[in-house]
Amino acid sequence: MILCGVSIIGFTGSVFLDVVTREIGAPWLWLQQVTTGFFAWGVFIGMAAAVRRNDHLYLVEITKRLKGPKRSFMESFNRLVVLGVALAMVWFGYKNALLDLGSFRMPSLIPLTFYTASVPLSGILIALFAIEQLVNGWKRGFEGPEDTGGLTEFVE
Repeated sequence: MILCGVSIIGFTGSVFLDVVTREIGAPWLWLQQVTTGFFAWGVFIGMAAAVRRNDHLYLVEITKRLKGPKRSFMESFNRLVVLGVALAMVWFGYKNALLDLGSFRMPSLIPLTFYTASVPLSGILIALFAIEQLVNGWKRGFEGPEDTGGLTEFVE
């Protein structure tokens, strides 16, 4: 979550400075590269944070209404799908990052891998978090404290 905050602050600050320097007539062209870097890393690290906190689209409302083996099956299925996507991100993100070693951003000549390396790293984190959730769910059950509240009966 700290990395997400750093990315948001960096992205916002670099956009602000980009606008200010352009308005005063002395643009810092390298700020666009900084902004792109904060945006790319923020998006993919944010994806991993969302998986870790279970704050993403897992069909949460459907699974909250289920109990017992049906719930375990749906929760496991959802996390296995996320795990499959994460492994694809690792594999194809790694291949893409290797290809980007030969491509450079102008004017600073930063390799594009600086930006695209966020994809396989995020995939690794997402895979680890999905495996952690699967193991914990199989050991202790997938029901959490948020499921005991009476809010689910009002959701339609």
